[in-house]
Order: sequence, then structure tokens, then C-alpha cells
Amino acid sequence: MGATMARKVDLHRVNRLTVKNITGYIERQVVPHGSGAKVTCPREFLGKTAYLILTDTPWQGKPIRRRRGQ
Repeated sequence: MGATMARKVDLHRVNRLTVKNITGYIERQVVPHGSGAKVTCPREFLGKTAYLILTDTPWQGKPIRRRRGQ
């Protein structure tokens, strides 16, 4: 297997976020790897608390590229 490159993440530093029409949210600790779905997060936040906000709105960004065999 070849080496993987780190992904660039646009981090928006704010102290308040308002989101309407959410389905729910997940609160977890940022860890380097695990068995669940992955969200790209800068390494500087390892050990911090992260909130994943879920909505019914379809993703409008670039499609996710999956590796072969997944």
C-alpha cells in the first residue's frame, strides 16, 4: 500500500453555531482511529470533544471517493 496524504480541512473558528432542522447530533472524543464512520479533523484536536450534526439535507460538496474493496 502507498502512503496516504493528509487531507486539507477548512476549519471555521467560531464560538457559536446555530443550525436549523437537524435530525440529531453525536458527541464524541476525537481519536486517531476507530471502527465507526470517519470525519476528517485536524490532528491538533485529538482528545477534544467533537459534535457531529446530522441533517436530512443531501451533501452539496464533492462526492466522497471510496477506496477499492470498500
